[in-house]
Amino acid sequence: MSEAFICDGVRTPIGRYGGGLAKVRADDLGAVPIRALVARNPGLDPGVIEEVFFGCANQAGEDNRNVARMSALLAGLPAQTPGVTLNRLCASGLEAVGTAARAIRLGEMDLAIAGGVESMTRAPFVIAKADAAFGRGQTLEDTTMEPAEWSAGVRADPVGVQSQSE
Repeated sequence: MSEAFICDGVRTPIGRYGGGLAKVRADDLGAVPIRALVARNPGLDPGVIEEVFFGCANQAGEDNRNVARMSALLAGLPAQTPGVTLNRLCASGLEAVGTAARAIRLGEMDLAIAGGVESMTRAPFVIAKADAAFGRGQTLEDTTMEPAEWSAGVRADPVGVQSQSE
């Protein structure tokens, strides 16, 4: 079985609700560390990156697409590089790193980028479910999690993960 190693790590600043990063979409934010990893490793052919795994808990509004795939494309990775977004709420980024490491250890791939991305400031308002069939009493709900809920989680930074056979 192959071993999985974290070869490099990059992170973005942590913003505040409504703060300096409020105008940055989650997929644009996710592209920043991917570009930085590629730039910091000039001998790495981006075409050998086999997958981008990102955790994202909200996945609504702008994040409802596959934010890992969108971040990879915005970072300039080749169009054939797939991306997958995982949701485990506060541990989504950590789940992404574990999933990448598991795939490498199982021999499914040799090189992946894994981490997490989120923008609670840009979380959308949504229409709540009706209280009865054909009900007209829908309400507008804020999908932003309260700070106590989302600050208690474990943060995982985007990292490059590479295999080495035993």
